[in-house]
Amino acid sequence: MSAFDKWARSDFSPRPMKHLFNTILAVAGIAVLSSCAGTGVGGSYSVKAYAPHNPAAVHVKLSTSTQNIYVLEGDRLLMAVQGNVGKPGTPTPHGQFHIFNKDKTRRRASEPDRGYPMAYWCEFAPAYGFHEGFVWSEPHTHGCVRMHKEAAARFFALVRTGTPVTVANSLPEDQKYSHLVRKLDQRRDPDPPRAYMMSPAWFKDPAGPLLIKE
Repeated sequence: MSAFDKWARSDFSPRPMKHLFNTILAVAGIAVLSSCAGTGVGGSYSVKAYAPHNPAAVHVKLSTSTQNIYVLEGDRLLMAVQGNVGKPGTPTPHGQFHIFNKDKTRRRASEPDRGYPMAYWCEFAPAYGFHEGFVWSEPHTHGCVRMHKEAAARFFALVRTGTPVTVANSLPEDQKYSHLVRKLDQRRDPDPPRAYMMSPAWFKDPAGPLLIKE
């Protein structure tokens, strides 16, 4: 059973008590995700990202062996975070790419799980993109690259259409910046309420400025 299906209901009764219960669940879900609880690393999860001086010089690098995502402006590191890449059988494609489609409010268009949110979508190859989603400690996706919401929102702000993307098994940045990457494992995190996932509130940015200017 998928994460989406676990929260699905067979009907939406208009009875007041059921409506109240659903509202409470949705509010609880917002509170949980806003505090970034249950990251699998203990405590809240936060990401530091720096605004580029020249957005045209931004370059994304993904190491599939470490699952680390590095966003750079020349030699300047703007952000380093853990992602979640494709599992064996459905690997994330390797090579040189460019971001060619961005959609902050993207949802899955096909079954199963039609409507499941894939927020902060940044497509770098046909049907492959960076987006928000639960991050595991080992490769677990169907080829896309998932990020924690705190990271996905900042990644979306850092890249633009045309931003180059390098995907390789390993990168020189692994030796230089891996110690800066906070590791995640969200496999045991509870699924948010369906009402919240299907609402526009799901796509609200994390609190505070996304990028630090310096």
